[in-house]
Amino acid sequence: MKLFRSLFLILALAACGSCESRPETSTNPPLGTGPTPTYTYKVLNVYPHDPEAFTQGLVFVDGALYEGTGLEGRSSLRRVDLETGEVLQQYDLPAQYFGEGIAVLGQRIFQLTWRSHVGFVYGRAKFDQQGEFPYATEGWGLTHDGKHLIMSDGTATLYFLDPDKLSQTSNLEVRDERGPVSRLNELEYVEGEVYANLWQTDRIARISPKTGQVLGWVDLRDLLSPADRVRQVDVLNGIAYDAAGKRLFVTGKWWPKLFEIELVAQGN
Repeated sequence: MKLFRSLFLILALAACGSCESRPETSTNPPLGTGPTPTYTYKVLNVYPHDPEAFTQGLVFVDGALYEGTGLEGRSSLRRVDLETGEVLQQYDLPAQYFGEGIAVLGQRIFQLTWRSHVGFVYGRAKFDQQGEFPYATEGWGLTHDGKHLIMSDGTATLYFLDPDKLSQTSNLEVRDERGPVSRLNELEYVEGEVYANLWQTDRIARISPKTGQVLGWVDLRDLLSPADRVRQVDVLNGIAYDAAGKRLFVTGKWWPKLFEIELVAQGN
């Protein structure tokens, strides 16, 4: 995750091989091996996306696209027109905060910050700040299952929070057939599963929120074309689901496009 951590990671690996706590070399199995189902994708629609948006959170609800962006001094909460990519409403976080994942639950929007150990609560209509809440870990991804907020911190753990008391109620380790799956990043709750970007990969894990088991892998390699990579882009990050229309959207940090995709079982 994170631009600055990515730069540090490259330098650290070159200097000492394994100094970073989340190494570039993944312990996760290659796609297509083991019993876990794997999926590729079919692009159904392509929409414009602000190439200046360092996407950290993405939500689609009631016909509106909400986006949380990161970087210190550039973090924001936005409401965006899906069809045009136009930013319709925006709240800029104070410069000291690095914005992270967001979740929209009822008339409230929740937003994490990376290393400040604080999250913010906004009114959905006006983006007026209504409160804040502490947490002990880093803040990465955020979603909800209708009853609990579900949070990631870049490890293999998902944290469940009471959305009213804003305190942790439980946690869950995410595993596949080879062990814990770390670097869980941006999250989205999709039809009873938690979808999670894996930082610095083109993979999404489909996770059971009851057991923590990885139910499937989604391979999104080559989603962004070489022509779209002429300008600076960063990693895949951003999953939104239109529950009413059964539409799945994905994008990335500084990506110029947002994609509506359909999952295709590998081999089909």
